[in-house]
Amino acid sequence: MQRAGSFFLLILLIAGVLFSISCNSCQSNKNMVQLELYRQISPEFDADSAYAFVAKQVGFGPRVPGSPAHKACGDYLTGKLAEFGAQVIEQKADITHYDGENLTIRNIIGSYYPEKEKRILLFAHWDSRPFADEESVPDKQRQPIAGADDGASGVGVLLEIARHLHRLPVEVGIDMIFFDLEDWGQPSFAADWVQGDWWCLGSQYWSEQPHVAHYKAAYGILLDMVGAANATFLKEGYSMKYASEVLEKVWGVAAKLGYGNYFLSKSGGYITDDHLPVNQHHRAPSVNIINLKTDTHTGFAPHWHTHRDDMRNIDKGSLKAAGQTVMEVIYTEKGT
Repeated sequence: MQRAGSFFLLILLIAGVLFSISCNSCQSNKNMVQLELYRQISPEFDADSAYAFVAKQVGFGPRVPGSPAHKACGDYLTGKLAEFGAQVIEQKADITHYDGENLTIRNIIGSYYPEKEKRILLFAHWDSRPFADEESVPDKQRQPIAGADDGASGVGVLLEIARHLHRLPVEVGIDMIFFDLEDWGQPSFAADWVQGDWWCLGSQYWSEQPHVAHYKAAYGILLDMVGAANATFLKEGYSMKYASEVLEKVWGVAAKLGYGNYFLSKSGGYITDDHLPVNQHHRAPSVNIINLKTDTHTGFAPHWHTHRDDMRNIDKGSLKAAGQTVMEVIYTEKGT
């Protein structure tokens, strides 16, 4: 009787161990599924390279339209796009600005696989603001800013993407546009206010007269001020109004890549930016990846439109988050 009882206890013990192993195995498999990382399709975005592209632009000096720095930087950008295999077109036009000054717009367009019908539009502005009107000292307000974040960061990210497109093609056509004269809106210190739409003049012109007649893209992505540390890319208002599906697509990819701390699921304000005329003229339903803040009086980072917008503010982590996300979006896009 004692032997039989011991044998029975042994059977129960073995069964308990097997059940425990089986349950632990199930739990382990469950955890493996939960912890399985998203498998990135796109090549690795090089934040060091993007940073160097930003620094190169800033090195020319303020890229104010009509200045030697503006011309030199424009020549550099067209040269880099050509070097990276793009078919390059320059779109120029003369306009009269709010102050009566005559200015020449220079939009720089790089197209990849122009024969492909399905196209994605990637864009940023490359000019820098001629006023630091958010400075508190009046004399400083009338000086141009370096525009490391506001202008150069978005272009730097796109140049790094262009470098990869030259090496590894995608299934769709890509049009990359560096818009001019985005940032010469009337300064806040102007005595006489002139009615009119004086921001985003380069993208306004292109949206009305695109480089290809009847141009349409499946969607567009604007990058503006994507280089500052601790960037927070909120869901900008016009992006949600005109391109909510595109926005969810981009933000969803960012979350899968682990950049949810940059691409926040929070609504931001309505920002007049280059994506607005692109949307209004139905060239492409476009979203704006832009660093928006809820704790500043401007809604932007503290260096916005000041002389603090220089290379000290450029953070490779933010460039990486924006660039890798956009690259993953276009490299996972299927052609038709």
